[in-house]
Amino acid sequence: MSENPLFDTIRRDLAENDVVLYMKGTASFPQCGFSAVVVNILTMLGVPFKAINILEDDAIRQAIKDFANWPTIPQLYIKGEFIGGCDITKEMFENGELQDMLRDKNIRFRDAA
Repeated sequence: MSENPLFDTIRRDLAENDVVLYMKGTASFPQCGFSAVVVNILTMLGVPFKAINILEDDAIRQAIKDFANWPTIPQLYIKGEFIGGCDITKEMFENGELQDMLRDKNIRFRDAA
């Protein structure tokens, strides 16, 4: 069985953008509460990110789940590294790990500290 050709598209998006959020809806109009939470965190921090609306394409919706071996959306990637979904991102934000990761990876953001 050959690898999913959509993985190349995913890899390109991750290579070309420091922060990528696969989500339901768009950054300006999230269509699920979990996606909205992650968008709000990134927006509060002023992190530039590429949002990819998986509702526009069922193939990419399944491909990103297979790519990360993670069954749910949203999925956050920083510098090509899969971070997790809403709960993980929220916990990392609340305990400062997300800000530390952004700092360590030289991604600009508004640091409230």
